[in-house]
Order: sequence, then structure tokens, then C-alpha cells
Amino acid sequence: MRKKIVLLGAGELGKEFVIAAQRIGQYVIAVDSYENAPAMQVAHESEVINMLDGTELDRIIAKHQPDFIVPEIEAIRTERFYEYEKQGITVVPSAKAANFTMNRKAIRDLAAKDLGIRTAKYAYATSYEELKKGVLEVGMPCVVKPLMSSSGKGQSTIKTESDIEKAWNYAVEGSRGDIIEVIVEAFVNFHSEITLLTVTQNNGLPTLFCPPIGHRQERGDYQESWQPAKVSDNDIIEAQEMAKKVTEALGGAGIFGVEFFLTDEGVYFSELSPRPHDTGMVTLAGTQNFNEFELHLRAILSLPIAEITLERNGASAVILATKQGTNPTYEGIDKIAMLPKTDFRFFGKPTTRPYRRMGVALNYDSVGTPIENIVEKAKSAAALINVNS
Repeated sequence: MRKKIVLLGAGELGKEFVIAAQRIGQYVIAVDSYENAPAMQVAHESEVINMLDGTELDRIIAKHQPDFIVPEIEAIRTERFYEYEKQGITVVPSAKAANFTMNRKAIRDLAAKDLGIRTAKYAYATSYEELKKGVLEVGMPCVVKPLMSSSGKGQSTIKTESDIEKAWNYAVEGSRGDIIEVIVEAFVNFHSEITLLTVTQNNGLPTLFCPPIGHRQERGDYQESWQPAKVSDNDIIEAQEMAKKVTEALGGAGIFGVEFFLTDEGVYFSELSPRPHDTGMVTLAGTQNFNEFELHLRAILSLPIAEITLERNGASAVILATKQGTNPTYEGIDKIAMLPKTDFRFFGKPTTRPYRRMGVALNYDSVGTPIENIVEKAKSAAALINVNS
């Protein structure tokens, strides 16, 4: 059952997906906007194109005639996916899911308006003047994000009126694609936030949930993640019900990273990604019987997943670059390699810039080990690595 997969977006998450695919004999073409992207280094073939150019996207799909199209980033001409589905190509999880979730407006309206799921109060803006009105509507403090972006790019918090113009400019600068529009949402007074990896399956098989993943963010990007997160029984049931409702509405099979805020009033839906999630890199520490990339692949290929089990507690901590450069090297590998119950991944990105994620440190221990201890060990391990370029 060897299938041909076109992977659109060849970063670190795509790389781990390709490794999972290679292990069970699938054929992968990795596509990105620059040469030697991480997933290209392990794929069978690679292509360098601007995926916002619909004609170029059509050319690549026609050239390779894949069985599956697996999007891994937002900056894609996703409306073309409906045509590819008509041609008999499976878009993962579905053309609808890719279109809705690549744009924060569509997914937020689906959750809040169509499905009645609890979200923060929000408004949209296509100009600085509209943003000012939106801030007045939702109140301060509030958070501004581009409708199309990833890894926290363009995201900022408005606390005073003087922050509004800076937030608009930063959001426009961090926006992907050709849509210049932002969402402004009321600040949710949450005590923690989680990612609930949700696996939808074909052939009438049940939706499965991974143990919840906790994470901490800076600059809108995750710094550490841990599994399992401490979540009350009521909150996890509510989060699972919300995740199931949204993923069923989007359709298709695969893994979804569904993000929630946990508050004293209950669970708030935040965002959703129709693919492996960066916080889910903690599963590379062997926390589950299958990591998130293996789960995504198996669901796509309609391989039945009997269960998802927590095998051990674990944490991931990011390894960041500090300056601009090319051909990075890494110091401290011997130190991190000596640590017990610790592992690491370098992604193979050919260039660096300040705060660019270049790798992760992983730590694990038996189920029941205090998760705080594991997180601190992962952070300490990551701090041993210096990225030179």
C-alpha cells in the first residue's frame, strides 16, 4: 500500500512526518519556498516553489499526481484544494479543513457562531481605524493576531491606546499570504493553556484524544511543552466535546492540534491546526505509544488506531538561535548527551535568525513523576546548547 504524498511545507514538523512515512514505506515529495528545508533532507524528492502561486501549485500537483496532499503551513493557495479533491486526490484532513483552519476568521466563526462553542469575545479589522474600533468593542487588554500566520508571528497584546498602532504594524508585518486582516480578541483570564491532540479516523472509527499537553509561550511561540498537563476531569471532558464537534464539522482524517484556555469559568476554545502541532513535539520523548506524526500518518492512510496510551511523562524545551547567519553549528552536544533520560533533535535549518527554533531538548521519566521536575530538566538541557552561525 505504498502511497505518494506531496507535503506542502517542509519545516521541522514536516521532517518528523516524513520520517514516520519512510518507516512504513511511503513515498514523499517535500515542497517549500527555499532549498534544503528540513523535510527535504529526508524526503524522496523535493520542489521549491511559492505555494501562494496557484499556477505553480497546480503544476507541482499535475507533475507528481499524488494520492495525498498534506499541508504543513498556512501560506498556501488553499482554495485550489477543492479542485484537487474533485480530481480524486485526498487533501489532509480535507479541503474544507485546510481552508477553514488556514484562516483564523473562518475557524473562529465556525466555532463561535455555527457550533456555539465558548470563545473569547472578538472582532476583525482590515485597517488601523477598524482595529481601533475593534479594541473599543472587545475592551483592553486584548490580543491582536493576523488572520494568516503561524508560530506567534505578528501577535501582540494591547494594554493601552498607545499600543494599537504598534500592534497593527506588527500584525501586518507578521501576516502570511495576501490577506491583510487581523483578529482582535478579549484577553481571557486563564490559569493555563493546553493543546488537545485530536485524531479523526476514516471508516467510522472513533475520534481519539491524546493526553493533554501543557505549554508556555513567549512572543507568541511555545517555549516548553509537557505531557500530561494537569487538567480537571470536567475540563478535559468539555475540551474533548468541543474538539470532537469542531473536527467533525471540518471532516477528513488526521491529527488536529486543538488549543484551549482553562479558566475558573470553564474551557475556552482558542485555535486549531489541522496537522501535527509544535507543542506536540513532546511526544518525541516517547510519552505515547505513537508520536503525533505517526498518528497523523496512520489516520491519513486509514490504518486503524486501536488506542492512544500514555507511556511516560515528558517535556520538550526549544533550542533557539540568537543571531542571523547561515550553516549553523551546535556546541554542547556532548553535555546534553550525557544527561540521563534526555534526548535532543536538531532540525537542520540552513539559516538562523534571532529566536528561530533550531531544535528541541526532550526529557522523560515514568508516569507519575512530577511534571514540573521533567520540564526543568528539559529547560536545563536546552540551555546547554549554543547555536553558532
